[in-house]
This record gives sequence, C-alpha cells and structure tokens, in this order.
Amino acid sequence: MFDCHLHSRVSFDGRETALDIAKTALSRGIREICFTDHIDYQPDLEVQTMVFDPDAYHREYDGLEVSGLVINRGIEFGMDSDNAPLLRDHLKQHSYDFVLGSVHFVDNLDVYFSPYWEGKTLWEAEQRYLEETLACVSAHDDFDVLAHLSFLSKAPANASHLPIYYRDHRELVDEILRTLVRKGKGLEMNTSGVDTCGGFLPTADFFRRFHELGGEIVTVGSDAHRCNRVGQYTFDACEILGGIFGYVCTFRNREPVFHKM
Repeated sequence: MFDCHLHSRVSFDGRETALDIAKTALSRGIREICFTDHIDYQPDLEVQTMVFDPDAYHREYDGLEVSGLVINRGIEFGMDSDNAPLLRDHLKQHSYDFVLGSVHFVDNLDVYFSPYWEGKTLWEAEQRYLEETLACVSAHDDFDVLAHLSFLSKAPANASHLPIYYRDHRELVDEILRTLVRKGKGLEMNTSGVDTCGGFLPTADFFRRFHELGGEIVTVGSDAHRCNRVGQYTFDACEILGGIFGYVCTFRNREPVFHKM
C-alpha cells in the first residue's frame, strides 16, 4: 500500500523526523511513501513562514533509507492563480519525484480559519473555494496531482463538519476535473477528512466522475504531520480507487507508476 502525502518536521507544521515517519509507515504495512513538504506563499507577507528551507530539506532526506520501504521525495505547492512562475522557477533549481498542487488561500484568506467563512453561507464558501481551484489548475502546468480537492471541508471553521458533495457543485467540479484530464494531471484521495468531516477529500463520487471524464492518474495520501496518522485510512482509499480504476499511482522522477489493485 501507499502513502504519497506526508509532512516531516521540514514543513512549518510538521513535528516528526522523516526517519520516524518512514519507520512507522513500514510497521503499518505500507511499502511506498512520499514526503511532500509545504511551499505555501502567504499573501502580502515579506517574510514567508510556510515555505521550507531547502537546506533543511536536504539534511532531512539525503541518505534516508529504511529497508523494505520505497521513499520518494516531493513537495506540496500552494497554488494561486498568479504564482505559477514561482513553482516553475523553483523546479528549475530543485528536482523531485512528485509535485502536489494544493489550494489553501482564497481571496488572500486561509480557508482553514474563520475570517474566510464570515459572511458566507456554506454553499457560497464551497463554491468560491472551487472557483479558485479551477482558476489555479487552469493557470498551473507544473504540478502532477491536485491534492485534497475538497480541503476546506476539514477546516475547524466549517460549522457543517461535512464533506463537499459533488451533486451540490456538479458543473464547477466537472470543469475542474476536465481541466485535470486535459492537462494529464491526477487527483488525490486524501484521507485526512475521515475523522474531521466524515469523508475522504474528495469523496468517491468525485473519482467516479473523474474516471468517466477520462481521468487516469489517482494517488492516495494521509496528509500526516505526525506518526500517529501515517497511513491512516490509506488501505481503505486504495481499495476504493482500485474498485473504480483498477490501480493506484505513485510517482518517481515526476512520472506516474501504476500499481494494479
């Protein structure tokens, strides 16, 4: 099994060493992982606090080995509709196995916190988030997979504590998925929402539609920042995706590897 979305202490919000995370993954029956530390540029800040130090990245991962476990190295890049050149420039200087693209900020507000939600209905908050996601996947070409499409479902400020439902935003979600298909990008089933909003991010209906529209690349990630969540629900996610696609993907040297399920 696989966990392709992990954060060590290299990320601003990580707490554990990469070695401890890797050993935990192996102990839980996972055979391949990828570290995807944050590069998230905060709007209007001169000093960025959510972008990892490349020197710390190399100190943590260079030479990291755990017998019986494939360890890949990647990033999670926080996309907005204007920062595609930042990712492009970063990738000219650094090489990775895997690049996750994610959306955390909308209208200069972090959707995880209450100011984003103020003055919006639940539907409006979800719709605006998805509109920004469409703008981001349209503007960016240098990511491999879209992470946690319904990320704001797990935000503490989301009073519903429910996942985004495909049926509530069908047309907009279809545009996002079609854009991913057209660009040859993948979609991640992120398991971190199971305990926070009762569903995967996004839920299985998004993946069935992705498959119908011609999507081929799908990955699974726990989004763990601590050892206790490494691999959590990833076996279930792999089983679901295996039932829809027949396989799950990992990435090496920016190329998808298809694992039959």
